[in-house]
Amino acid sequence: MALLVWFTVGIALWHFTVFLPDRFWQGIVGAFLGSVIGAMAFGAIVLLASGQSVGNTDLGTALTAVPGVAIGLGVIWLIGVRTEHRLLD
Repeated sequence: MALLVWFTVGIALWHFTVFLPDRFWQGIVGAFLGSVIGAMAFGAIVLLASGQSVGNTDLGTALTAVPGVAIGLGVIWLIGVRTEHRLLD
């Protein structure tokens, strides 16, 4: 159940990327993948570190995905900016 929560939080926060300039690697699809993968990976790391079960969800499970989304989007953003600079040079 926690995987569904992380996935949903990733999608929910991904919607706010429309307010950012489109410099994500592969555009909005890359931002989607970065947010979802970041949320699920970070959530899984925190879940394993805390020793909780995947079936137990609470508000903390949803909040755990937020930093993962930020990290995932940041990585995809940096890859996109680096690719853009290489194309312009």
